[in-house]
Amino acid sequence: MATRKVTEESIEEPVEERAGEHSGDGYTEIKMGGGWYMTISLAHSDRFEKEYVELAKERGGVKKSRFNLNPSHVRMLAEALIKFADDNKL
Repeated sequence: MATRKVTEESIEEPVEERAGEHSGDGYTEIKMGGGWYMTISLAHSDRFEKEYVELAKERGGVKKSRFNLNPSHVRMLAEALIKFADDNKL
């Protein structure tokens, strides 16, 4: 029988409502359509005592999937996304 390792990232997590926050507040969201949002937020790990940037896909106030990113790589990711969009005429 095959087993699947369940990680913290694969578990759906309820999200508190955040009304009126802007990107300068450590949180921003991008409306994707169909009720989906991509959220970008600054978070802190109590276990490792470090900050990280969380990219999440949400709908109905529930996180469906997420990705944690080291803050030192955020600018590099943004520049790579812009270059990718330019190269592919997106």
